[in-house]
Amino acid sequence: MDGLKASSSSNRLPNVPEGRQASMHSSGPYSSSSAANSTSTLNTLGIAGSSSSSKRTASGKATTKPSNDSLSASTVSASSSSTVKRSTSTSSAAPAAASHSKQRNAHAPAPPPPLKQTLPKIPHDKDIELVPSAHMYWSKAPSWGTPPNRILRAHTVTLVDSTAWILGGCDDKDSAKDIYCLDTDTMEWTRPDTVGDIPPPFRAHTATLFDRKLLVFGGGLRSKYFDTVYLFDIPLRRWTKPHIAPGPKPQPRRAHTAVFYKGKVWVFGGGTGLTALSDLWTLDVSGGAGTKEKPMKWEKIEPRGKNPGPRGYHTANLVGSIMVVIGGSDGKDTFTEVWCLDLDKLIWTALTQSSGPVFPKRLAHSATQIGSFLFVMGGHNVQEYTSELILFNLVSLQYEHRIVNGKPPSPRGHHSAFVADSRLFVIGGANGGQGFYDDVYILDLAAGAYLPQVTNFIMNVHI
Repeated sequence: MDGLKASSSSNRLPNVPEGRQASMHSSGPYSSSSAANSTSTLNTLGIAGSSSSSKRTASGKATTKPSNDSLSASTVSASSSSTVKRSTSTSSAAPAAASHSKQRNAHAPAPPPPLKQTLPKIPHDKDIELVPSAHMYWSKAPSWGTPPNRILRAHTVTLVDSTAWILGGCDDKDSAKDIYCLDTDTMEWTRPDTVGDIPPPFRAHTATLFDRKLLVFGGGLRSKYFDTVYLFDIPLRRWTKPHIAPGPKPQPRRAHTAVFYKGKVWVFGGGTGLTALSDLWTLDVSGGAGTKEKPMKWEKIEPRGKNPGPRGYHTANLVGSIMVVIGGSDGKDTFTEVWCLDLDKLIWTALTQSSGPVFPKRLAHSATQIGSFLFVMGGHNVQEYTSELILFNLVSLQYEHRIVNGKPPSPRGHHSAFVADSRLFVIGGANGGQGFYDDVYILDLAAGAYLPQVTNFIMNVHI
């Protein structure tokens, strides 16, 4: 386990390569399914004059009535019969007249091409799963533009307005420093140009949003581990390296977590490559961009209560004033526990199971808050990667299973997830032998579309 303490071969986890939130708010529920293309052609009929027209009598017999063109032609023929000899005498002028007629016809406009009409793409009944409209539904979303040309694994995704900002990550060979954006309204990929003090490639880092800036801490490149802090100004597309006040600071790490609360970035856990970590640090960013006059400052925090223990590849979500930590691994064991840290009272609390499904073992998963639930998706469960979706109820503090239809993402970990306009987006990841590029999956919340609006609930962890 990269960044975590090594263990004996008997207790070592399967080799878990580093591995996808996804999200700008877009309107309306979204569901995508494969469809069979059906087209039809509307033929244009050529209409030409005829010498006669047909009419059916009451007896059913067809009678032929000369057309006006036929009558005119007969009259002209009759009137000109007396002048045949005279026309014959002047027949030498006919070839010249015919030649001029052909020239005029050569310059005549070409007839218009046949009209074509296409029908809407109607999904084939064999490609669609008929499900109750209240059920949540997975689908692979179409996207376009300039998608990432590399595997997205161990990256970060931060939703700002309706745009998802994807930073860093790695493929099978190296880490990356480029930035990609996904517009969740139009599903267009772009690669913005950036300026300033651009950081080196990094993976398994954290990117924390505050004041329309992304604070990037830690991560690594190959065997290197970073303790550096970079700041990315989203409106200006500018990287800076903020000033940090002298004093103690966290050791280099990756596979940690970070949340923003009351002017501070709270960093927990991770690994150094030799050992897993359980320390908790805050970086005071209340001064803004970290100038010489108002530098940022690190502080080590010692909460009360039992510490969760060393771990990396866990998740941390800020729910009110509570930081909820799920799963992770220390390189030897994979954890099932859910820990809560009250950031006001600085007390750790381990949640216990009283009902519902057994707390699953998870690492390299994603956990996305949608209303009063955490949607825990994917990750590694000791035996294999999974695409399972399970909900953690922040009121009952227990897991719940829900019926989910559609075609879910393939099993993966080290992906990212986020919610935008009642849709859960899942981007990238890896499953050990295969990496995923710009594939985007969307979970339509259906009857649960109201959940993002649920903000007034009590999470009582001090029981």
